[in-house]
Amino acid sequence: MTMTPDQAAWFETTFSRLVDNVDRALMGKRDVVGLVLSAMLAEGHVLLEDAPGTGKTSLAKALAATVQGTSARIQFTPDLLPSDVTGVTIYDQNTRTFEFHRGPVFASILLADEINRASPKTQSALLEVMEESRVTVDGVAHEVGRPFLVIATQNPIEQAGTYKLPEAQLDRFLVKTSIGYPELDVAERILAGSADRNPSANLPALITTGAVADMADLAATVHVEPAVLRYTAELAEATRTDEATRLGVSVRGSLAMVRIAKVRAASQGRHYVIPDDVKELVAPVWTHRLVMDPEAEFTGVTAETVIARTIGAVAAPQARSAA
Repeated sequence: MTMTPDQAAWFETTFSRLVDNVDRALMGKRDVVGLVLSAMLAEGHVLLEDAPGTGKTSLAKALAATVQGTSARIQFTPDLLPSDVTGVTIYDQNTRTFEFHRGPVFASILLADEINRASPKTQSALLEVMEESRVTVDGVAHEVGRPFLVIATQNPIEQAGTYKLPEAQLDRFLVKTSIGYPELDVAERILAGSADRNPSANLPALITTGAVADMADLAATVHVEPAVLRYTAELAEATRTDEATRLGVSVRGSLAMVRIAKVRAASQGRHYVIPDDVKELVAPVWTHRLVMDPEAEFTGVTAETVIARTIGAVAAPQARSAA
């Protein structure tokens, strides 16, 4: 079953209302909010590379409040254990049974703050739940539910005492972006409301978590022309053959692009994907997946450079509506 034009119009209206509501807490960051919301509806996860104090926690709380979900925050530190993330099984002497105590990962929106400060072993505790939306402890699988969104952060400036995220883990993130500092007039408005230390607490809930899951299912029915699929595959192939990369976009990265492109199309009231949907999403969805050749990096070539010339080198198909 393919999304109908009427369903696409409803999706666009609902999506816009959700973005507006969350942006009341962030002020002036609709593009970032829309990208994060798109990632959630595509059932992916977000990596935010930002300086401290730019509103990452507010984003997570505002999004959870808007969808009537729960939010949790984990401060990743070198001594954090995997069980501190996923939970642990404890023996109850009264009932003489083992009981599973859920960790903070069992939330609708999980903020993994400074994820690169934890050991690789603890970072890997997130891999299963990010891919399969479940946690396996002592051989027993526990579902985390829908929606489930991990918003992981890392500080791009302070690298002392950090562990670089491995490529396999970076590939689990659907989108990498940043919130950034507000414009001057927005900063003035934020300072004027400084008495409200938790703006997310006053946000109205616009939708239920069940309805969010329904929106994700609906977005998955957006039509994608074979020509657009071919275009996506050609772009991914171009990143692999570029002389400046040691590792290009994986098949998982291509699948992620198709999923979020469907959401973007629906958010703009279309029941079909066009090449421009892919073009607009290439940078946030693929840049962090590229592993650059050290010699190329030394000459100043970046992942952004490769993405830009990939878009320029691969011809986009002529857009046409779906039937």
